[in-house]
Amino acid sequence: MTVNTVFSALALPPASLALAALLALLLLRGRVGRVLALLALSALVLLSLPVVSGALLASLNVPAAASAEPPPQAVVVLGGDVDRLVDPPGATLGSLSLERVRAGAALHRRTDLPVLVTGGIVDDLPLTVGALMAESMTTDFNVPVRWTEAASPTTWENAEYSASMLNAAGVSRVYLVTHAWHMRRSLLAFRRVGIDAVPAPVRPDPWPKFRASEFLPRPSAWIGSFFAVHEWVGLAYYAARR
Repeated sequence: MTVNTVFSALALPPASLALAALLALLLLRGRVGRVLALLALSALVLLSLPVVSGALLASLNVPAAASAEPPPQAVVVLGGDVDRLVDPPGATLGSLSLERVRAGAALHRRTDLPVLVTGGIVDDLPLTVGALMAESMTTDFNVPVRWTEAASPTTWENAEYSASMLNAAGVSRVYLVTHAWHMRRSLLAFRRVGIDAVPAPVRPDPWPKFRASEFLPRPSAWIGSFFAVHEWVGLAYYAARR
């Protein structure tokens, strides 16, 4: 388990807000503790609303390029999640990674460009994201993978390690395939290492329509809020690191 994983789990909502409310009640006496706990719990409820989660995700959208001139020379697909299996091989692609693989395969068919997949070990599972993506791309979508980068633990390293492979092949301009909410940070990381990345976002998130159902709490909205807050924090960190 990496430091980034621990930080994301404990320092970002919803877990951080629940912890803040509990600590405020346990450690702070009187009105101050009650007020801080109430604020933390109110924020926790707000982030469970689809209208809030949807707006946070949509604010990260990056539109697909209307035209790509000069034309990219390759398709780069970023890894995401991996699910643990009881039976061998012990791991399989999660839904986010599979969506990216499917989008990358479709883009390859439209462009006939070579494909690079990138992603390292997740949660100490026995197979890397990159290896699982390459297998799925080849077996499930009948798309050949020219480069498999399977050592990078983060988006920052995705870009660094992929750039080494691409530069060796004389590739400097690529289509970048990842979810729309992850695209801003990914573009920043790849462009930092000299790769001219053209956004090819997966499933952009629509802005809320303010229907009554969007104001009802849902567990799935916490997941969306977590991703969105994680990306905004990551963007600030990447900008400072750059």
